[in-house]
Amino acid sequence: MPTINDDEFGAITVRRSARATQVRLRVAPDGTLRASMPVYAPLFLLKRLVKSSRPQLRKMLAQAQPVTAYTDGQQIGKSHTLIVKRGSAKLNATRNKQHIIVELPEGYSLSDAEVVRKVRDASLTALRVEAKSYLPKRLQYLANQLGFRYNKVRFSHASSRWGSCSSEGTISLNIALMKLPFELIDYVLIHELAHTVELNHSEEFWKLVAIGDPLYKQHRKVLKGEAPSI
Repeated sequence: MPTINDDEFGAITVRRSARATQVRLRVAPDGTLRASMPVYAPLFLLKRLVKSSRPQLRKMLAQAQPVTAYTDGQQIGKSHTLIVKRGSAKLNATRNKQHIIVELPEGYSLSDAEVVRKVRDASLTALRVEAKSYLPKRLQYLANQLGFRYNKVRFSHASSRWGSCSSEGTISLNIALMKLPFELIDYVLIHELAHTVELNHSEEFWKLVAIGDPLYKQHRKVLKGEAPSI
């Protein structure tokens, strides 16, 4: 099926149907967005719907994420630690410097859905802070070392993509990259930088990736076992 690419949500699969009377968006079982629209409808209607529905789409994608199991003392990203304070008067989860503080009243546990949502929101904040601090500098360093040029960097939390590159040279990076080992982060950054030259996955594209990451096949295989969900 054809797709459109969105800087935040990644590839959106488009299905045209003679029975469809309007443009609709839903979350597929694999965590990606899928659109259904009338055969005659122009694509700009779908793009306009995505643009106007970003808050709702983020909420839909978040609700579709698998439940994450959190533990006291867990490392979040590269520099944050989850700290649980039990017996608190009110349920809360906040980022405080290099900690994510979870205040649990009596009767609550880390596996409760409400607690997981609050911890996830605080974790997203922590990962976004880390991503904005580390990823642009590392991307620029790799671009300078390898001779690539790009336009600008954006941050997202797409449910199924670690990164993307537009035809205008805008690189979108998933804040969940901060969960990965540094060598896998570099692989994703080099992958997207290579797309500034080759907007495809041709043999020439992979040659560019190999120049920056000779172990890219190994890193690519490992990355397939990871998921951007938080």
